[in-house]
Amino acid sequence: MLSKIRSLQQVGVIGINCRNGDFIERYNPRRLFPLVDDKVRTKQLAMAAGIAVPELYDTIETPHDIRKVEQLRDRYTDFVIKPAQGSGGDGILVVTGHSGKNFRRHNGLLVTPEEVSHYLSNILSGQYSLGGHPDKAMVEYRVVNDPIFDDVAYQGIPDIRIIVFQGYPVMAMIRLPTRQSQGKANLHQGAIGVGIDLGSGRTLGGVHGNSVIANHPDTGSSIRDLEIPEWDRLLTLAARCFELSGLGYLGVDIVLDRNQGPLILELNARPGLNIQIANGTGLRHRLRAVEECDSADDVTRRVAFSRRRFAVQAPPMADELLQPAV
Repeated sequence: MLSKIRSLQQVGVIGINCRNGDFIERYNPRRLFPLVDDKVRTKQLAMAAGIAVPELYDTIETPHDIRKVEQLRDRYTDFVIKPAQGSGGDGILVVTGHSGKNFRRHNGLLVTPEEVSHYLSNILSGQYSLGGHPDKAMVEYRVVNDPIFDDVAYQGIPDIRIIVFQGYPVMAMIRLPTRQSQGKANLHQGAIGVGIDLGSGRTLGGVHGNSVIANHPDTGSSIRDLEIPEWDRLLTLAARCFELSGLGYLGVDIVLDRNQGPLILELNARPGLNIQIANGTGLRHRLRAVEECDSADDVTRRVAFSRRRFAVQAPPMADELLQPAV
């Protein structure tokens, strides 16, 4: 056990207590949490700053608004419904088309307007919200996968999580949907975490549950050496979210749309630590390097620093990182 702890310390792995005490409590003023916990407010902030996000079609805020279901079918061929204060990918309904009066989901199943109305009622009641508080539903543009993900995503949209510390990108991964995750990019539900070399934007090894993998379990395609398009632009978007939110330690989730390019999906004031497992290394050394450097107001300089300082080739995947206790 002691040798395992020392191995984890050597690669700089941090745990929840360290993350919460040394970084979230120190660098994230609690008064700013509502700016990122409510996805509608986050979207409004991003749009005001000229940062690209999926278009917001409508919001459902009261039981009376639920009557808009018929209008949604008539106005939009496809769309996504999600809780404004949801977390972990729960409560998201993806509509890809219609069949008669019914809605077609991303998995091909049909749902009736009555079923969608019931689903919206559950969102408003807070079934999917942080803390179970009453919520509102967002209806927004459905992202269409960038072709690079055609062979490594199962019935869903991958997202790219970038940890930003004091405006500096410090670690990144792709979360790839699987059959087990039911098309959701959620690691706890069975999605794949794939580390990304910050320097080059190329993918490293991946993890699925407690297993190190090189190929997608459903498609069989390699998940290594994928070159993320417009990597510098993605890092710049993520770095700008420091000024946007005022949060010193945050997770930025970005999707790559086939037609619109990188879009900010959401921000997270309490990003999880599984990104360390996906990258086979810890966050501590990178966070300390940022604390020790001269902070820069210029986003371009911050991104250049991160790409140079945190570039890797192919880091060894430490077996200890795959233990659930971390």
